[in-house]
Amino acid sequence: MSGSILPDNAIRTAASALNGLARRQEMTAQNIANIDTPGYRAQEVDFETALRQAAGSERHLSVQSTHGNHLASQSTPVGYQIETRKGGTERADGNNVDIDLELATMAETGVRYQALTSLISRKLSLLKNIANRS
Repeated sequence: MSGSILPDNAIRTAASALNGLARRQEMTAQNIANIDTPGYRAQEVDFETALRQAAGSERHLSVQSTHGNHLASQSTPVGYQIETRKGGTERADGNNVDIDLELATMAETGVRYQALTSLISRKLSLLKNIANRS
């Protein structure tokens, strides 16, 4: 039996995607919070590229430990790139946060997060049913 609490690569990949979506939601909230900050440049999280590369390289995905008391991971963490958003309309004060874009991003990210959690829940429920029949 495997030592991992996550039974397969699909669930590990989905868990990593959830972490990326959560980070994107945090970054979007930060952009909204700084909508009136002169010179603030909107930022975005690109985790899909890192996720695709990690999933294609047979490398295990994991959550990055942020505290010394967290359990150590056996695998290499996926890096999420935080970049300054290119384009958009810059105001006279140098701020380029677009509230409509931020709210749309927040809504889309929420829908993706809910879809992934639903898929993980269904898969774990299926595995539970299989284990109970054994």
